[in-house]
Amino acid sequence: MGMDQKQSKNVLKELEQFYCSILLDEVREKVRKLRAYGIIDADIEAALHEEELLPELIITKDYKIVIGGNDPQEVEMEPLVKTIYLLFLSHPEGIVLKCLPDYQKEIKNIYLMLKPQGLSDRIERSIASVSNPMHNSINEKCTRIRKALSNVIPNRLLKYYSITGNRGEAKRITLPKDRIKLECKL
Repeated sequence: MGMDQKQSKNVLKELEQFYCSILLDEVREKVRKLRAYGIIDADIEAALHEEELLPELIITKDYKIVIGGNDPQEVEMEPLVKTIYLLFLSHPEGIVLKCLPDYQKEIKNIYLMLKPQGLSDRIERSIASVSNPMHNSINEKCTRIRKALSNVIPNRLLKYYSITGNRGEAKRITLPKDRIKLECKL
């Protein structure tokens, strides 16, 4: 290979790197504009990875949990499981599980919104159990929530809709607020 060909390849490589740096600058500028329009980072990241956007989570007036999108689907949960999901949804800052006894009254109130006919002794015991951090009931409910969500949401998106968090730290639903639509009062 002659010197001219080598120089030519080096020049082409430098031009390619320069062109790529210009393209990256354009991408950064587009991301800044998207953020200025209120598009959340999770949706930008999904677009960059060619993933689908996070579907909207809708809590209807009659407390149905619906995942929006092209084909809205209801997430079926039994009342106490749904109560726990709504509890965490109403606390975006998260809840430390050892503090669950502090939320027992709120759990009862949410349950009564779902089932206004009152609390049976069995439900009272179940609420006491789920709000007792020494019992495994809260973990069982979180597992049931994740299972119910997995029937409607792709696995790669479950982390946004499920109750997650490290051991000993606050557990929360990490779905961005602008993807949550409440048609009811929590």
